[in-house]
Amino acid sequence: MDDTRIQETIKKYDRSERTKELTGLLKRIASIVAITMALYHLYTAWQGTPVAIVHRSLHVSFTLFLIFLLYPLTKEEKPWHKFINIVFLILSLVPFLYLWTNFDEIIMRPGMPILTDIIVAAILIITVMEATRRVSGMVLPILASIFLLYAFFGNFISGYFSHKGFDLYEVLEYMYLTTEGIYGVPTGVSAQYLILFIIFGAFLLKSGVGDFITELAISIAGAKRGGPAQVAVLSSALMGSINGSAVANVATTGAFTIPLMKRVGYTPEFAGAVEASASCGGQILPPIMGASAFIMAEILGVKYVTIMYAAIIPALLYYLGIFITVYLRAVRRNLKSLDKSEIPKFVQVVKKKFYLFIPLIALVYLMIKGYTPTFAAFFAIVLTVPVSWVNKETRMGLRKILEALEAGAKGAISVAVTCAIVGIIVGVSTQTGFGTKVAGGIISLSGGNLILTLILTMLACIILGMGVPSIPAYILTANMAAPALLKLGVPPMVSHFFVFYFAIMANITPPVALASFAAAGISGGNLNKTGIEGFKLALAGFIIPYMFVFNPVLLGLVDNYMQIFTTVITASLGVACLSTAVEGYFITNYNYIARILALAASLSLIKPGLMTDVLGLGIMAFLFINQMRKRKLNNASGHVAG
Repeated sequence: MDDTRIQETIKKYDRSERTKELTGLLKRIASIVAITMALYHLYTAWQGTPVAIVHRSLHVSFTLFLIFLLYPLTKEEKPWHKFINIVFLILSLVPFLYLWTNFDEIIMRPGMPILTDIIVAAILIITVMEATRRVSGMVLPILASIFLLYAFFGNFISGYFSHKGFDLYEVLEYMYLTTEGIYGVPTGVSAQYLILFIIFGAFLLKSGVGDFITELAISIAGAKRGGPAQVAVLSSALMGSINGSAVANVATTGAFTIPLMKRVGYTPEFAGAVEASASCGGQILPPIMGASAFIMAEILGVKYVTIMYAAIIPALLYYLGIFITVYLRAVRRNLKSLDKSEIPKFVQVVKKKFYLFIPLIALVYLMIKGYTPTFAAFFAIVLTVPVSWVNKETRMGLRKILEALEAGAKGAISVAVTCAIVGIIVGVSTQTGFGTKVAGGIISLSGGNLILTLILTMLACIILGMGVPSIPAYILTANMAAPALLKLGVPPMVSHFFVFYFAIMANITPPVALASFAAAGISGGNLNKTGIEGFKLALAGFIIPYMFVFNPVLLGLVDNYMQIFTTVITASLGVACLSTAVEGYFITNYNYIARILALAASLSLIKPGLMTDVLGLGIMAFLFINQMRKRKLNNASGHVAG
């Protein structure tokens, strides 16, 4: 699949990529603004940022300006749309310019906004809503509008969700002139960290690291039975951290891996499902996880490296489940590996291009050593350029550097505007106490039962995740449902990880599984069947969050390394049993009873406790003996028949 078809696939299934094809002066303006935005954030990463609200305001204005340049008003542009776009381009700059030029005066009258403040606040809200509509559709603007109406008129509601009431000045000032509304934590994280990591990803891709990852994956897994599927899992896992979008990951790596999987005998639906589930997992895999992980660190008040450490074991368990399932499918259907002539030597691949991983290694090292993600990302970006000069093929000249800066800034705007509009919803929730009331309502609805509360929280995440990107799905549920888990005794880190996982898993949850649909678009498979296959492959990802709620050891929240080791072993066996139950195959085919037993074994091993571990291991031993006996009988009958 060529680059044009890859872009068409991304745009079809990821609304945030549906930009206009600019030409002439407008194209140059968009490039200049994007490069300027990227350079500004690199400069502030090195020299330090101005006052938080000013920095965030400029970040949002850059974002809005680029969106009104790049995204059409409607699918079909009319001549009169140009006038509306020009108006919005001008309005996008007003909130920052007003705040910047009147900052000293504004801070001298906190809580006493004047009419001009309110007018500019209204402009900011309108432009953020319109920009979000262009990038991701109507769901978030409608949701934000409902919350604003609640802020204005919630005092007229009788009962549990009533509040004291706020006038126009109070609400709009809170949204614009504080760091609790549009310029709140989500926008702060976007301006401080996320844009730098997205720029870093763009630099890595421009240096050729994508090709290296693909070659490395083929050299490691290509010779194994059903190798292309394992290549897809490995390459998509690595690439998922870099490009930050499950759909974009599917389109880029899937363009290569899906045809390979089909060639060795995987069905189009299964090939698409493998790519979708592996690509989705890139956002939960350290060292560079999805944007929500950085927001989680900020909300919890912990270093990002703490989140990174906690995510390692669950992410490895998730990918273990996928690896085992694709291997069992290959064995069951006697699928072949790639031809030896297509598999590069691992040592040669590493020798030739391993230097491209140096910036990523440096990034991780600096964060582990205690440097801020801002400095670590800045250093890694700068380091990528001289590292690329090692080989003529990967060398980044001025043109590639500018292209990477432009791509990084443009790649960050969909995240930035999402964070801005979520700030409205979170701001209203904080100002009115709505989030606390929702948490209390969830506990009341579940009767204080932890399992039921977890299920309700999971459903909220998945339903939100079907209509909005994973970032707002995580933030909104973390703001309203995670406190309910906290009240029931679930530690803060565990509560937020539970929400984080299901916000990500919504990408491959039918009936709206965008990552799976994108993969089906490449494989030619049936959309619904691909979605169901992807859900089955990622099933471990739907169970793992329950595992670490009842056993926080999986997040490394204890100092007893032996306890961590034994828990990881039993959890791994549980995930392996789950994979055999999903595939219906272990040493030979399972019947329905064996599948049920395998599922029971997996759940027993997943649940912490000596008795459940013994029960799970006992069922596993029984299944193993039964499967060996069945294979022996099959071999004997085959021999006699021959």
